[in-house]
Amino acid sequence: MKTLNYLHLDSSKVHNVVTELQKLLADYQVYYTNLRGFHWNITGHSFFTLHSKFEEMCDDMADKIDEVAERILMLGGTPANKFSDYLKTSQIKEISGVECGDEAVKMVLDTLGHLISTERKIHSLAADANDESTVSLMSDYLKEQEKLVWMLVAYINNECKTGK
Repeated sequence: MKTLNYLHLDSSKVHNVVTELQKLLADYQVYYTNLRGFHWNITGHSFFTLHSKFEEMCDDMADKIDEVAERILMLGGTPANKFSDYLKTSQIKEISGVECGDEAVKMVLDTLGHLISTERKIHSLAADANDESTVSLMSDYLKEQEKLVWMLVAYINNECKTGK
């Protein structure tokens, strides 16, 4: 028995969605690991603010990783679960040794820009497949991440104006 038989979705169109969700899962996993490193290693005047924020972002990303993996399963795919596979697939590179808050935030913004682009692509593919659940998931992620980008840009701009 296959879940897709009951979801009434075109399996060929859903295949494209699953392929892109697999890439997103890999990106999310590497991003999560980078965030964890920022959380652990950040120092300086912004430590208290960013340490907490990065932990919050890690928790959020862990939830998204689970949701994306489960969505892949619902659509008939098998989510990758080896970090070596994530590193081969992900467009996001591992980052280590970052202690400066401004540098970490800029790296987060670059990553979010990539993720937003990928999520828009998945949103479009899912809409074409009449996969409203994936469309909704991507819409929710986009809304959250666009707001986070706005807030992080405001944070960086404030840092620049105060010369810290």
